Amino acid sequence: MTAAVLVLLGLVALAGLASTVRGERSGAAAGAGAVALVVALAAAGAFAWAGEGSPGPVQAGAVLAVLAAVTGGGPVATAVLHAADPAATGVSGGPQDPDILRGGAWIGVLERGAVAGTLLVGWPEGLAVVLAVKGLGRFSELRAPAAAERFIVGTLASGLWAAACVGVAVLLRG
Repeated sequence: MTAAVLVLLGLVALAGLASTVRGERSGAAAGAGAVALVVALAAAGAFAWAGEGSPGPVQAGAVLAVLAAVTGGGPVATAVLHAADPAATGVSGGPQDPDILRGGAWIGVLERGAVAGTLLVGWPEGLAVVLAVKGLGRFSELRAPAAAERFIVGTLASGLWAAACVGVAVLLRG
């Protein structure tokens, strides 16, 4: 059971990295890839919940969970942003506008790594610090409604993905 969890976490991390390297940001392939990442993570969680871990695999699971959080979160957050995009209904200046919140992909990588790290070390208060730093850094850009929407939706999708990845590692601990 533990081996299945490690394999699935590794596949989620690799698939997320491959999707990021290919630059899939829109379309059916990106949406399907995000769904596949979520399904694989859910399967890893189910296997981790059913089994008990020993120290070596548990540590490997923690490392793979952080990698899955960092690499797999981009495609998932992008898919959520596309699903929440009002441009699909004809409203201009929606959250997919490339001029809104530039650099968000790299900020998301750092955010997911920080969220996963704080949760894995047992310091959930660190979430408040991470989100406060992110909010303060983007404060001047959040006056536009589309920017605020993109910030909130992207941050929640990214943070929840990282927490779900860490949840698998916590379940693996037993």
